[in-house]
Amino acid sequence: MSASRGHGIVHILLIRLRLLGDVVFTTPAIRAIRRRFPDARLAYLVEPDAAPVVRSNPHLDDVIVSPRRDGIARLTEDLAVAGRLRAARYDAVIDFHGGPRSSWLCLASGAPLRIGYAVAGRRWIYTRAVARPRELRARHSVRNQWDLLAALDESFQQPPDPTADATEMAEEPAAAAAVEARLRDVGIERTHRLIVVHVSAGNPFRRWPLDGFVDTIAELARADERRRFVVTAGPSEGGTSHRVLQLVRERLGPGGRHAVAAVDELDLAALRALIARAWLFIGGDSGPLHVASTTTTPIVGLYGPTLPARSAPWRNPDLVSEAIELPDLACRPCDQRRCEPGDFRCLTHLAPRLVSAAAERALARAQQPPTLVTPARGRAS
Repeated sequence: MSASRGHGIVHILLIRLRLLGDVVFTTPAIRAIRRRFPDARLAYLVEPDAAPVVRSNPHLDDVIVSPRRDGIARLTEDLAVAGRLRAARYDAVIDFHGGPRSSWLCLASGAPLRIGYAVAGRRWIYTRAVARPRELRARHSVRNQWDLLAALDESFQQPPDPTADATEMAEEPAAAAAVEARLRDVGIERTHRLIVVHVSAGNPFRRWPLDGFVDTIAELARADERRRFVVTAGPSEGGTSHRVLQLVRERLGPGGRHAVAAVDELDLAALRALIARAWLFIGGDSGPLHVASTTTTPIVGLYGPTLPARSAPWRNPDLVSEAIELPDLACRPCDQRRCEPGDFRCLTHLAPRLVSAAAERALARAQQPPTLVTPARGRAS
């Protein structure tokens, strides 16, 4: 059965494994598919770290979470997932990932229509393979993934519009309530102007030096006594946020110690609620920045080896976003496996004054308290 010509119920599976940001970038496609096939049953296969992005998505009927395991446990898990996929009898599968595991699961589903990228050695797996240039293009990841939708149905030939199809992650009320309580515990009230600063990145090529964050926070704190800062870091990098917290407090002295706090052990739902509560988010090109893009909160993104044209927030352009980069470096963008100059200059040469100036511009452009995003409604039952 062809999803583009079928009538009645269509059963569609979407696959995107691994990285958090890439899962966020598939959410415009989820909404668009639901709009085109309102009566379809849509499922999404994802790994645990990024599952919170889609688990409350109102356009999905089923979220399949498959753990990443090693050795024989991985083989056992994959066989079990493959059996579940085949039993579901999908009409179409779209593999947004294209890696060895996702492509094998796509094939194992037995779906008559299998769509994916024309990756060397795996193109044969797909019944409709879409070209994907190997070079690092200044083209947004949402547009790259949208190319696969055009292979599903001709109505997707028009390019995606961030106003109509922004990235989304539904806010979970329990997480929002828990975050509000934790903020009160560290002395941050609604009258304060909260700024969330994420100081880590899973990829070492995307880490701005900690001194840059310290300088930026200290400058912004001195400029407005109503501001409060929450410093966050990845689950395995809690020490990083506490180091920044310590250095900022030393810089501000006893009178400014209350302005900054670290909030540990936030899961993804809580992090999203925290950012939605903020007046501003500052962070590098990593998962939390893309989670921030699903809120209305102003964003200052730091781009080292990556390009804003490829991974800037994909949302209504009326919302405030500032991108900080060094556009004239010949080595940008890079494959993030080896730094040619050896000094990571795309980030180490980013001056804190550029970031604090961008933060002030973003705050001035917003000029209003944060507004929590109301989760999009699913189709009527």
